Amino acid sequence: MDRRTFLRGVLGGAAATIALPTLEAMLGSNGDALADGRPIPTRFGVWFWGNGVRREHWIPDGEGTGFRPRAELAPLNDVRDWVSPVTGLEIKTATHPHHSGMTGIMTGMRYHQVGTTRDTIVSTFAGPSCDQIAAAAFEGQTPYRSIEVAVARFRGTDEGTTFQHLSHNGPNNVNPSEYEPRRVFERLFGMGPTAPQLDFARKSVLDVVNAQIRGLQGRVGARDRQRLEQHFESVRAIELRLAAGAARCATPGAPADFPDVDGREQLAERNVAMSELMALALACDMTRAFSVMYSSAGSGVVVWPAGANNGLHQMCHDEGAPQPTVHRAVVFIMEQLAHFLRRLRDTPEGDGNLLDHCSILCTTELSEGNVHSNDEFPILIAGKGGGRLRGGVHYRSHGRENASKAVLTALRGAGIPLGGFGAEAGHVTDSLGALEA
Repeated sequence: MDRRTFLRGVLGGAAATIALPTLEAMLGSNGDALADGRPIPTRFGVWFWGNGVRREHWIPDGEGTGFRPRAELAPLNDVRDWVSPVTGLEIKTATHPHHSGMTGIMTGMRYHQVGTTRDTIVSTFAGPSCDQIAAAAFEGQTPYRSIEVAVARFRGTDEGTTFQHLSHNGPNNVNPSEYEPRRVFERLFGMGPTAPQLDFARKSVLDVVNAQIRGLQGRVGARDRQRLEQHFESVRAIELRLAAGAARCATPGAPADFPDVDGREQLAERNVAMSELMALALACDMTRAFSVMYSSAGSGVVVWPAGANNGLHQMCHDEGAPQPTVHRAVVFIMEQLAHFLRRLRDTPEGDGNLLDHCSILCTTELSEGNVHSNDEFPILIAGKGGGRLRGGVHYRSHGRENASKAVLTALRGAGIPLGGFGAEAGHVTDSLGALEA
């Protein structure tokens, strides 16, 4: 069966499309390559959160595979074999903490200043972000060049695109993240918010391709039939979650899919929905480059599940040492990252799982928000990169190496043959060999 098999139908005059996961019928006899001999694709992604960490709870004890995670990395224990902490690196382009950290880790370049505001600057990225470097390498291989989503609503400042957006093509040229799960679903399945779609919440996209589903299940083996059933159940579960309590489909400008409850953002619920959608998009090879912005640089998100009553950015400035609420907020955010990674790990693909075939840079824009530091930069590299990455290794730099090395490692881990990454002080040609298989 061709890897590009789609099920298509029409609902109310609008097209609906369901891509399929990788089935045994699409693979070679060993399950480690497609039937035509091409390798199972590797994806590159970024999972980002704002305002840094608390070093005393972040930096693991020990190095190599025998490291012992501290409290802020403990939520990732369940996916430890796929996650490599990288510590001791620093941003070499640093001159203005939030701005230099954000642009340094995402581009390997110094920020591009476009103005000033109050007592600070307005900036943008000087070049493409690493997710778009990957998108260019994968150009033309998937229906979508890249997919960008976000979880916590933007509660930042007027300091330019550096603070508001993660994915950039160049200066002031952004790929805005989608904050509403329903709109991501409509994009993935071709169910745009047009007039014929007003009944979408009451009718499943699966209904319009039901005959094709039955025919496909009759063509494949028992394990593929089970895989298809799981895949379609995942699609339906997302539909039900998005439709719960809704009388009709959301249209542009409509309230969010997850409205605040008692003034509180439904942070975990939106993260679950976005994680499921991204897992489906990757499993169906709809894109090989993606970004998840859990919260923006300098985000004022109120992490209320951690006991916060104020925005995280302000808390980093105001809460007294040792900043227990900030610490609990980082633990909560890492729990959200862990859910995303587990969702990929639990999605079968070939002879492994989806996380085996991903290389994901997980990072932030500062080391510690209260001192606005760009050394000891918090970085995780998740996934096995189709066998290119070891996973489960703590790499500790004892020489304040360039943080760009970690980004280059993640990009090469996705199979992108780059000679280097970054520019000027942020430029590197060497990756972190200890993390490579």
